[in-house]
Formats: sequence, structure tokens, C-alpha cells
Amino acid sequence: MSDTAEEAVDEAVEQAADESAEEAAGQAPEETAERKRERRVAAWRAARRVLWRPSYQNTVRDRLAWLNDGAEGVYDLDQPVDMYGDRLVETLEERVAGLLGKEAAVFFPTGTMAQQIALRCWAGRTGNPTVAMHPLGHPEVHERHAFSQVSGLRPVHVTDEARLPTAEETSDFPEPFGALMLELPLRDAGFLLPSWEELSETVGAARERDAVVHFDGARLWECTTHFGRPLDEIAGLADSVYVSFYKSLGGFGGAAVAGPQTLIDEAKTWRHRYGGMVLQQFPTVLAALIGLERELPRLPEYVAHARVVAAALHEGFTEAGVPWVRVHPEAPHTHQFQIWLPYEPDVLGDTGLRQTEETKTGLFAQGWVRGGPGLAYTEVTVAAPGLEWTAEDVKAAVRDFVERLPR
Repeated sequence: MSDTAEEAVDEAVEQAADESAEEAAGQAPEETAERKRERRVAAWRAARRVLWRPSYQNTVRDRLAWLNDGAEGVYDLDQPVDMYGDRLVETLEERVAGLLGKEAAVFFPTGTMAQQIALRCWAGRTGNPTVAMHPLGHPEVHERHAFSQVSGLRPVHVTDEARLPTAEETSDFPEPFGALMLELPLRDAGFLLPSWEELSETVGAARERDAVVHFDGARLWECTTHFGRPLDEIAGLADSVYVSFYKSLGGFGGAAVAGPQTLIDEAKTWRHRYGGMVLQQFPTVLAALIGLERELPRLPEYVAHARVVAAALHEGFTEAGVPWVRVHPEAPHTHQFQIWLPYEPDVLGDTGLRQTEETKTGLFAQGWVRGGPGLAYTEVTVAAPGLEWTAEDVKAAVRDFVERLPR
């Protein structure tokens, strides 16, 4: 960030703090949700110490500078731009297919489109539009039931437990399904992963039922540490795999599906039918290539340090006298995890905002979600900025956070 940009952010933070003081004194109406959101974005951008900097909080200028800085080394910029999925897009598709050990891959503008198309193609091959999946899976929670409303797919839930289905549950499910979809990691359950043996057995149980297996691998990139295996071996368990280019890699957006050549050829046809044949996508594709070049090799380091941060958070809140705290899972499976605290979401959100504004140190980048009466949780991500934190740094920030909580 330039000095001018930093000064602008500092001014925005100071102005927000002044306005907050005036409101507290009764000189202005109650702060709106939008205004509070603006304060949070400004505070996080001005913060000097954070565990993660969400790319969506950057300015357009910041993101263009990031693209310009990284693009030179990942592609020949003197080549013609892409046109309807050729050239640069094909380069990315080949790179993804190679990383995942699949015959081919196809780029999509969104993950929602990518997975619908992959699974409707499988439904045509199996003759069964039923997709067995978890009720916390992304398509069920975050896509407005697009599988059933748009693509004619019928989701069924193999288990309601806050974990991926077991081999026994998969074998004993009482109705046929054409595809088993496994989200790796299961984000809304705490970024959870099974063991390698459990995953292999579940995949085998689906195959015994003549079902195909599809991995929702939006965050598959960071699963190698937990499984102790390379990407291509993990992806090799599935018939097809979806990956995202922004959730862990910091790209602008976009997704890909990798699998057999015949599946990918059909998926490209459906991509056109779904409106995914965009004239030019080189900014998004270049950003994806930069993410694969820069962030992918660092993800194991983030995962390892997330375990240090998670332990320090638990110790810090316990030592500070918070009556109940839970980090879930205790040893994170990826570089993301949940933390639960016995307060209402607004209390925790306001406390974090004040801490970030006043100390320029931010612990929690995401909002807090109500998990029950007087109980809330948030997601913690540890990325490059978080590597600078020691366990003692984390505990010191926790002590300051707790001191700001209402008694």
C-alpha cells in the first residue's frame, strides 16, 4: 500500500472514531450496519498486524498493482489475449489438470456453475440425478438450492453429523444415488477433514454402489498437510474435482473442474449453455496463475502455523479468565478453523472493531455468527501476515481483546 493510501485509510479511521464518539454522546443517530461495515474495512486496512488480509477489502488500485506485480513471471504478456476460453485460459486448464493428475480440466467463471455442470454431466452418464452430499455442503447452504432449482439434481443427505459421511453410512444409505459429493474440507463444520483411511473407505463404499465420486475441493489446495499426500494422489480418489482460485489462492475469482477428457468436453458444452463463455477472462486467469505460483507452495506453512495460533488463542482466552472457549478443531486440519466464545456476536464484533481501530492489531477478520444464547463463533484464517505472529504475540492480543469486553 502506498504512503498516500495509508494516510487516506488513517484519516478514514480517525473520522469513523470521531463519528462514533459523537453518536455515543447523543449527537448523532445510532450507527447503521453499513457504516459499521465501512469502519471495519477501514480499520482492517489500516491495521499493521493481522493474521490474514482478505483480498476483497483491498481497493481496485491495490488489486491492479498486485496483478501487475505478479503477472510478468507466470505468462508471456506479449501473447494475444484469450477469446472465448482459448490461449491463456487453456494454459491454466492444463496446469490444473497436471496438478490434480487428471486427463483434462475446464475453467469456469464461478464455482456454483462449475459444480452444477459437473454433476449434471455425471447424472446423464449414471442415469440418476440424485446427489448424496452433506447438508452443510456449500451448494445446500450458500447457493439458494441451485442444484434442484436450475440443474434438475436431487440432493440427499447421507448424514446429519457435523463431519463427512463414513463408509458405513454411505453403504447403508437406503436409496440409490448417482454421485457422492464430498466437500474437502467441510467448511461450515469447522474446515474438517476425515483421515486418509476414512476418506478412502468412504470413496470405496460409493464405488461399490456404482456411484461416481466428486470432490468439492474449493479449498483442496491446503489439504495436503492433513492427508500427508500430494494433490494428485488426493484428487486421484475422485472421478472429478472442483477447485477454486480465490478462496485460498487470493485470485479474483474463477474455478475449474478436472476429470476424464470426455466429461470435460461435455462440461465445456454446458458451460456455453449456462452463459459461462465469457469473451475475455485474462485478468481472472492471470490472477489464478499468480495464486498457483505464489500461494500454493506456501499453504503447508500456513497450515502449520495455524496450529500454533489456534493453541495460543485457546491458552490466551483461558488465561484471561474467559469462562468458556473452544477452538474447533483443536488442531486445525487446514489453515482455517473456528473459535467459539460465550458472548453475543455484536459484543464480540464491536470489541474487535475497537481493538483494531485503537491498536492497529486485528485478531478476527470475519464476522461473528450466533451459535446459541450468549454464544458466538467466527472463522480464523492464518496466511502470510500471520506467520509474523509468535504464540506470545497472539496471547498478548487476546489479553487486550478480553480487557475490552464488557464486564
